[in-house]
Amino acid sequence: MSHKPPPRKSASPPPSAKHVHPGRWEGKPKPDWLSRALARAGVLAKAEAEQAIMAGRVSVNGKVVKQPLAPLPPGASVRVDGLPVSLEAPTRVLAFHKPAELLTSTVRQHRVGTVYEVLLPQLPPELAGYTWHAVGRLDRGTTGLLLFTNDDKLVAHVTSPETLLPKRYVATVFSEADEAKVEPLRQGVELEDGATRPAQVRVRDAHTVEVTVTEGRNHQVKRMLGAVGLPVRALHREAVGGVALDVPEGTFRLLTDKEVAEGLLYSPPATDS
Repeated sequence: MSHKPPPRKSASPPPSAKHVHPGRWEGKPKPDWLSRALARAGVLAKAEAEQAIMAGRVSVNGKVVKQPLAPLPPGASVRVDGLPVSLEAPTRVLAFHKPAELLTSTVRQHRVGTVYEVLLPQLPPELAGYTWHAVGRLDRGTTGLLLFTNDDKLVAHVTSPETLLPKRYVATVFSEADEAKVEPLRQGVELEDGATRPAQVRVRDAHTVEVTVTEGRNHQVKRMLGAVGLPVRALHREAVGGVALDVPEGTFRLLTDKEVAEGLLYSPPATDS
């Protein structure tokens, strides 16, 4: 018994003939999601924003939205409990004096606490609503200046190697330091992940060395000093850009707009060495 062959499928039209469905936001500013936008602007803390949205307390352009991850188009009118709120978040930066034995992380590990557990309970109501991002990291045992901001673009600017923002550290070393030992650091030393940029180095005393770098590699200062025979016993960060540490250990202060603009939002010119 013969079987008829299946009907032939019509040839697909060439790509140029297909109807193209561009992404919903293609060619437009990508929207933020509602709960994050409220948190970034300091209107409500992220968890509180999610609860308020799901409870029907938030409206966008006159319509109640109950999905925390609902996209928020640019220029949208947002109300919380019927009151208009501004989502234009000013950039805020905190200078925090990190104690030793804390992780620069949102999650504690092996019973080791985090910087957020120390910082967040101190924040006054006008700062508590923001979502805070650590600007770079400090190792568990490293103390000193750790910046926090509600602006993730500022995080990218400050931590980018291309910004050339200087970070000044003071290391207590086991061996005796002298000018001959630290001179290679001023030229750049070879590490397992490549040569470092030239650093500014000052020997404060036989066991204290000040090192200023414009990079932020993992354990960089410790590895640099180890490479010249000066293993580090303790490390402390004194400054980032034009912002110097000036608060007691475990405390913070809010930087002024001028301090942020002049101390962090500039790129020092590269110097030939």
